[in-house]
Amino acid sequence: MVIKNKLKSWKYPSILLLGIGVSNIGEWIYFIALNLIVLDMTGSPLAVSGLYIIKPLATLLTNFWAGSVIDRLNKRNLMIFLDIFRASFIVLLPFMDSISLIYLVVFILNMASSMFEPTSMTYITKLIPKEERKRFNSLYSLVTSGAFLTGPAFAGLLFVIGTPIFAIYTNAITLFLSGLLTFLMPDLEGHTSSLATQNNVSIKLLKKDWDVVMNFSRQQTYIFIIYFLFSSVMVVMASAIVLI
Repeated sequence: MVIKNKLKSWKYPSILLLGIGVSNIGEWIYFIALNLIVLDMTGSPLAVSGLYIIKPLATLLTNFWAGSVIDRLNKRNLMIFLDIFRASFIVLLPFMDSISLIYLVVFILNMASSMFEPTSMTYITKLIPKEERKRFNSLYSLVTSGAFLTGPAFAGLLFVIGTPIFAIYTNAITLFLSGLLTFLMPDLEGHTSSLATQNNVSIKLLKKDWDVVMNFSRQQTYIFIIYFLFSSVMVVMASAIVLI
């Protein structure tokens, strides 16, 4: 009986971890394939390096306002929308013969990804009971680290049996699958619309939210410093991996 209840309580976390794993593997397949497509189109490593510049730029231009929007939307529905939105744009990439258009689409995709991460973390916090979060975080780290290893391996396999364009379509399928798995998750916020906010997002509202963030940072200085240092290290590590 205890085991049965335990399995039942981990039904939705297991589905969520599966969706995260599928999405992360697909992201690695997409990124490696996109590098090869851009290199083949231009023959220039400099053009490929532009893809690595776009991601932090999109994150920088998204994060300062995305939190205010995410707070006022249904997290589950927003995650589904972002998965389908990204999959739809990824399908368009093979039809583009202009590097400028590819950069534009990649920029939009990275903006959507920048919104997806805090949305999913908020949903996870609401879904997972406090006493189960350590175990879930361990499994979450295992899934994301596993995707770091298996993603490039799957990408290489797809390149052997197909082309980078085939790999791009595979990533679109994984995102659609991730959205479908998210659809099976419980709606923790009732019937709140995923496309309508409780308050219209404005400069005044953004300023109010930033005041809350700054007040928290001043009151919890140690947490702010630790998070800032951790984020800085992660940025350096990501850059080092790219250079390697």
